[in-house]
Amino acid sequence: MNSSRRYFLQQAAIATSATLLASPSFATQKKGMRLILLGTAGGPTPKKNRAAPAQMILIDDEAYIIDCGNGVAQQIVKAGVKLSAVRHVFLTHHHSDHNADYGNLLLLAWAADLNHRIDTYGPAPIKRMTQQFLALNDFDIQTRIQDEGRRPLKSMIVPHEISHHFKHGGLVLQNAQIKVTATQVVHPPIRSALAYRFEHARKSIVISGDTTYSENLVQLAKDADVLVHEIMHTPTLDQLLATEPNATRLKEHLLASHSTAEQVGRVASEAKVKKLVLSHFVPGGYPYLEDSIWLNAVRPYFDGEIVVGSDLMEIAV
Repeated sequence: MNSSRRYFLQQAAIATSATLLASPSFATQKKGMRLILLGTAGGPTPKKNRAAPAQMILIDDEAYIIDCGNGVAQQIVKAGVKLSAVRHVFLTHHHSDHNADYGNLLLLAWAADLNHRIDTYGPAPIKRMTQQFLALNDFDIQTRIQDEGRRPLKSMIVPHEISHHFKHGGLVLQNAQIKVTATQVVHPPIRSALAYRFEHARKSIVISGDTTYSENLVQLAKDADVLVHEIMHTPTLDQLLATEPNATRLKEHLLASHSTAEQVGRVASEAKVKKLVLSHFVPGGYPYLEDSIWLNAVRPYFDGEIVVGSDLMEIAV
């Protein structure tokens, strides 16, 4: 084989490898349960350096989405996963940074290549929200059904309301792949705020949702392999709130319904989790804080593994 042909074949092999690595099908070929942080900012306003709150758990090419902040569909695609991989969607609560793109994710997946049923779960009024979103977009949906031959989107979405009786936890979903349980956490004034636990092949991932310290969350997260927990850096709150006209009331809300570094570490320690992943950062954009600041804030209260989350980071489970 001459040198020029050898060079050509080497370059072709490199190009093929790069294509496989970048392709959505390759991205979902790994086995076991995988966790990808789609968005790690806290709060409803768009941030330059972090996307809105969302997580994705992948099991055998099926995607379980937890929360649907603004831009969640694009973040899924950026992670190398087809929108048609979405099979279940879970909402922790109905603040807009967690549900703003709930309907948009379903619509955009359908406009791409979705061809199966999607089950969605969350507190009331998720059923009414689904109906109203479909009504809002009825013109586009009906046009695409007639013009592109698509199945009616309404028939493909099945919303499930998790009742307030989940105050002390309960089963949400169980199939051959996964077991999902939930519990009520502390996020006033919203009463129906949930945390979720996902279990597959003796591995477990817990998503805290928005909460201050919660005994229910400690119980849900017992011995979990991964706990993804929101966090608030209280020393910089005043700097953040300086840009807000209603700073006093907003500060009261933040302190009553979100977790300080000490509270995050306390939950992780009491639950004896193997890995603590920090996400839903407040402040999530301004002022910008280095990863070391978040890590050092929690370290005195938890001596296990701590990961400072970032958008599109994959977490080993």
